[in-house]
Amino acid sequence: MTPQRLLVVGLTAGAVVLAAVLLIAPRMGRTAMLSGYVEGEPLYLAAPVSGTVTAMRVARGDRVRAGQPLFVVDPRQLAAQRDQLAADLAAAEAQAQDVRKGQRPVELAVYDANAAAAEARARDASAILRRTEPLVRKGIYAPARLDDARSAAQAAQAQVTAARRQRDAAALGSREDQIRATDARVRQAQATLAAASARLSDVAPAAPSAARVEDVFYQAGEWASANQPVLALLPDDRVKLRFFVPETAVARYRPGGTVRFACDGCAAGLTARITYVSPRPEFTPPVIYSREARDRLVYLVEALPSALLNPGQPVDVTPLGAVR
Repeated sequence: MTPQRLLVVGLTAGAVVLAAVLLIAPRMGRTAMLSGYVEGEPLYLAAPVSGTVTAMRVARGDRVRAGQPLFVVDPRQLAAQRDQLAADLAAAEAQAQDVRKGQRPVELAVYDANAAAAEARARDASAILRRTEPLVRKGIYAPARLDDARSAAQAAQAQVTAARRQRDAAALGSREDQIRATDARVRQAQATLAAASARLSDVAPAAPSAARVEDVFYQAGEWASANQPVLALLPDDRVKLRFFVPETAVARYRPGGTVRFACDGCAAGLTARITYVSPRPEFTPPVIYSREARDRLVYLVEALPSALLNPGQPVDVTPLGAVR
């Protein structure tokens, strides 16, 4: 082999060795990262009744705080129902108060008249009994006549007792069972009114937590069907990391633990709190394109990040126990 060919072969071999060193050496000194991505779970808000969207107070992409009003669907139908139920409650409460007051003087006069009539009938029956007894003893009347007179007197006295009880009950107030019945109607009316008030608040919902408005499906003036989403929120606490841990290392990951991660354009030193570790293994999903993790048996882990991220961002998670 000529010196020129030897020189060419030597240079080629040196280039191959140098390329291999440049390619392999950085990997040997670098920690193998866990691949993952950011996932967001939207929250869809709707109204329980159909109606026109009378106000849309947010726009797509806005940041909203907890309790901030979002939109209003025409509340007139539910407002009318609530007002009717409020009137029913007022009537039930008035009735409950009335049964505790007893009867008015004019109404008590009726019970007095009934009691007086019963007492008069009792006096007549007692007088008949007194006249009948000596006549029976003398044999003028048959003994059965005395029995009839005695029964009539006892019945008349029982009517007097009943009339007096009714009069006393009317004067002192209604019976306990009537009071319980009216109180039960009041509680029923209160519960129905509370449910109607809650439904009325549902047509003007507020943000349950800090979030981003992901999408708005209806604008002011448009008709929205009942239970049809009007807008979609992406709450901050529903944006999480999803990454995959090899089955040989999954025992290190527990809910409540903390992991470090990085993503393109993100600040350094980001962390996330683990909230879920899948109990079932799977193969690396095709959305993860890491050559090191391909075709590996892994477990899904979810974690809440310490920073506000956008769904779909790829992330690199530092394995627990790794030294960087």
